[in-house]
Amino acid sequence: MSLNDLHLSPAVLSRLYPATLINTAKTDIVQADSTAKDLPKSKIESEKQTKPAWKFLGDNQQKILIVVNYKNAVHLPDEELSFLTNMLAACKLSLGDVAIVNRHNYEGIFCKEILTHFQSKIVFLFGVEPAEFGLPVSFPYFQVQSVAKCTFLYTPALEERHTEVLLKSKLWVSLRSIFGI
Repeated sequence: MSLNDLHLSPAVLSRLYPATLINTAKTDIVQADSTAKDLPKSKIESEKQTKPAWKFLGDNQQKILIVVNYKNAVHLPDEELSFLTNMLAACKLSLGDVAIVNRHNYEGIFCKEILTHFQSKIVFLFGVEPAEFGLPVSFPYFQVQSVAKCTFLYTPALEERHTEVLLKSKLWVSLRSIFGI
């Protein structure tokens, strides 16, 4: 079963989305008043674009951000999601503890804005290079790195774990270091 075919009950949806799904507040709409008339159209459009509508999977309860990069998925493919949930379970975590963001959806957005929005304490970069994410430092795979009061771990993309068992063991060693398992 793919994520696109997943059917959730109204009770589950209300727990996942305690606030409304559609924001009808007039604050998000540029009013046709004197200030909007005075602004050039490009300025109004750029202000709309600076606040992205964040698409992420999970509840972010532990402020753990997982960044992936998939062109053909909203978040990530089912097989990779399955591996990721098993990995989280081994760390005594669940999807409720993390926020999974597909970098492909936010190509122009860099780490500062993402980290500020999600208030991240731990960030996993799966197949997203630190420089591509907007970090001022570069570090190798599986090296736990602290930058700006946040712990980062850069690893190969999730689909690469199929080809090498060694990648899984290196990932596990890094996770044990981060979570003290």
